Amino acid sequence: MPASAGSNVAACSTHNDNDMTQLSKPVEFGVGSDARLAGAPGPSPEALKMRDAIRALTPLLRETAWDSEKSTALVPEALEALDRTGYFRTTLPQKFGGSAFGARDLVEVIATASYADGSAGWSGFAASGVRLLLAFSPRAVEEVSAQLGDWVGPVAIGASIFSSAVGQARRTDGGFMATGKWMYGSGARYAAWAVVGIEWQEDGKPVRGLALISKDQYEILDDWHVMGMAASSSNSIAARNEIFIPDHRVVRHADLPAALGALPQKYEGLTYRLAPLATMLSTALANIAIALGMAKGCLDCFIEQANKRVPFNLPYETVATMPSTQVVAGKAYAMIRAAEAVIIQTADEVDARTLRGEDFSPSEESLATMSLVYAANLCGDAIDEMQLCIGSSSASLKNPIQRFARDARVMLTHGAIRRDPAAEIAGRHVLGIPPFNMFAGGLAQR
Repeated sequence: MPASAGSNVAACSTHNDNDMTQLSKPVEFGVGSDARLAGAPGPSPEALKMRDAIRALTPLLRETAWDSEKSTALVPEALEALDRTGYFRTTLPQKFGGSAFGARDLVEVIATASYADGSAGWSGFAASGVRLLLAFSPRAVEEVSAQLGDWVGPVAIGASIFSSAVGQARRTDGGFMATGKWMYGSGARYAAWAVVGIEWQEDGKPVRGLALISKDQYEILDDWHVMGMAASSSNSIAARNEIFIPDHRVVRHADLPAALGALPQKYEGLTYRLAPLATMLSTALANIAIALGMAKGCLDCFIEQANKRVPFNLPYETVATMPSTQVVAGKAYAMIRAAEAVIIQTADEVDARTLRGEDFSPSEESLATMSLVYAANLCGDAIDEMQLCIGSSSASLKNPIQRFARDARVMLTHGAIRRDPAAEIAGRHVLGIPPFNMFAGGLAQR
């Protein structure tokens, strides 16, 4: 029986046979770490150091990926290794031991983690949203920061923050009593705090805001059993009985813009100089970087496996010598390179404008987001083509290629980056039709 049929598939490794030495290095792309837009800072030395430290973890993250999937969360050795690089503090202020990275830095480190494992990439993306908790009162920020010293993993998560369904609350002395179920709390198993959405009544009218609740106030539901991104611990959390949330741990949606706008006066670092729409793009970039990293990781695994495997029903020496495989390899390379060019150019533009003290217009932000979403889908399509080309050997749960394919498919269903809704939002700007309000589907338009 040919080696490609029915045999166990070894994970894409960092070591190859002597005659395959040239494949031990990742594929080089035309847009590399040193390419940058004029006026953009490019990746910082700290980000490059973190990127290289994360890259060195690729064997560990690949080896533990299946165990992480089965446990629906990164296994402790993977979580701890990533934590030692500073990966879960990329957007925390420097005074709290964070990096306060700009957009390009986030792309560099999240794409590198995703090159090894999509769930590792997603965990870093989710952790980058921790900057939102700094919109809360100084007292609340102090309570969270007091746990940062020896905490492993993200200190806080977000769940159903701007969702159509949020927790229900009522006013009481000194705060609120609240109950609820909050979905998609990525990193729920690791965090000490959660930021969740709540709604309450004032003068007979509904008011929405964000609440900061501690780990002992909510239950982590065993409901994250999914086809991809399985190790991201994106469980729902719930407070079945009423919990007390003091006033200083609640911020109204209406007060968020002013609170976020005051951050540059409080904290140093490029993250805290981002204007509102630039912040939206930085968040989208951190998300899209996962697809880019996975596509690059998949291509390198595809190259290694194609050069080692024997075709099942064609008389070629290896799968790589098949013309059809060469077509897929060439197309995948071009698709990934095109996607990377869009992602890097957008990240550099965000950083360049931030340094100039400029923001994006709503139309620019919408169109840039659509371009990023399309880039992510290019990466997903490239992964799909490679998975189909390599054949039945990719069905093994130990083969990183199948995991990249499943993780990419799940990632591309995320509400913020689904292709057709993003295209509709952008298309209104292109056609000169009045645009939708931000989060038009997820927030009550009041």
